Amino acid sequence: MKTIALSIVLMALITGCAVQKDWVAIGGSKADGVVRLAYDDLAGQFPQVSEAQGVRTAAARCSTWGYSGAEAFGGVTRQCIDGFRCAHQQVIKEYQCTGEARR
Repeated sequence: MKTIALSIVLMALITGCAVQKDWVAIGGSKADGVVRLAYDDLAGQFPQVSEAQGVRTAAARCSTWGYSGAEAFGGVTRQCIDGFRCAHQQVIKEYQCTGEARR
């Protein structure tokens, strides 16, 4: 019985685990109507991210700039944070503000 329990624990450690990640605003340009969102990705984790949550977060930032919404454009960019085998990365995605900006 101990062998089975130990095997299950070892498999969980080896295969990693799913982790919920939220997109957070890290920058952008009001003049260009672009919002940059990101989340951290660590080796051994399987990040679960919600595209809808990303759009809502970007739209909220765009709203403060006078736009009515946001939509993702392009893919994601990965940036190494730890410098050692990229075990810790930041995943970045850009969103375009939509709707006419209120002045």
